[in-house]
Amino acid sequence: MPFRDSKSLKIELSECGSYLGRDAGCFELRNKNGKVEHYPHFEKEIGECVLKSGSYVSVDALIDLALWNIDTYIMTKHNRVVAFLKNLEDDSHVKTRVSQYQALENGKNIAIAKEIVKAKIEGQNRVLRKYGLETIERSIGDVKNRRSLLYIEGKHAKHYFSQIFTLFPESLRPEKRKTYKAYDGINNVFNFGYYVLKCRIHKALLKAKLEPYLGFLHSLQHGKPSLVCDFQELYRYLIDDYLIERGQKLRKKDFVVVTDFMMKLKMGKRIHLCEFETDSLADGLNSLFNRQVEIPRIRYGKRQTINTLISEEALLLAKFLRNEKKEWNPRLVNL
Repeated sequence: MPFRDSKSLKIELSECGSYLGRDAGCFELRNKNGKVEHYPHFEKEIGECVLKSGSYVSVDALIDLALWNIDTYIMTKHNRVVAFLKNLEDDSHVKTRVSQYQALENGKNIAIAKEIVKAKIEGQNRVLRKYGLETIERSIGDVKNRRSLLYIEGKHAKHYFSQIFTLFPESLRPEKRKTYKAYDGINNVFNFGYYVLKCRIHKALLKAKLEPYLGFLHSLQHGKPSLVCDFQELYRYLIDDYLIERGQKLRKKDFVVVTDFMMKLKMGKRIHLCEFETDSLADGLNSLFNRQVEIPRIRYGKRQTINTLISEEALLLAKFLRNEKKEWNPRLVNL
């Protein structure tokens, strides 16, 4: 299915049975019902292509996508990026990634980490103020290392979740926030929401030619996309706000107990939303990212979607790393 924003065309194959191929200097898009559309290489500016599970693509089309340097993402139906198609002759990412590595030594790493923590705390305080809960102002002006920033962020997060969890039905209310392999249903709802956010952010960072595994606030570990984790902090409060509104309507009957791996070779029980509620939540979260917000775009327009905002913020960070901007101040959405 093609989508057009104000600048370029996006091709997305999200329907099972849809097909993308090549036909005489153009892309041929065929939906599951057999309807065919053509997109000439020279006549239409195709900026992005998304191939989701259940769809099909020819090798010839993949070659053209690479040769024309069209950002191409291979994703699951839940928007998890599993691969990124890249032309081997495309060197547009080199300067950005070199600058990203240099930031670890030239002091920009701490400046970026500070902005992330400041934005996260401000976002959380916006949620607390919206629901009439107690806010705590924390200053990080004199902090000079990552460990101290993480300590401040952790203290504020503990207070924050102790407040917002009171907004959920008492029968479902967890005692504290738990991330990996949480047992209770509400924590797993938050974990699912953050997973959906993570998928969007990973894609935005790849589009900006940034290295997702080289972050500035979270630690560098094997298999951990630390810059994705960093960038998530900017937008978690939007997920939280959505889940608070939705979670107030949840009941015990909406959850099921499942058996899952809690650690290597050991099984344990966890509470999850039932399949219908999970699908409904995924649809609602994806709609959230298409919500228009009153934040001007980089070049034109006074409004944009949250999804576009995330992509723009990744581009602005890349500009800051390349010394094309003097500072980077993440823009936050009003609730």
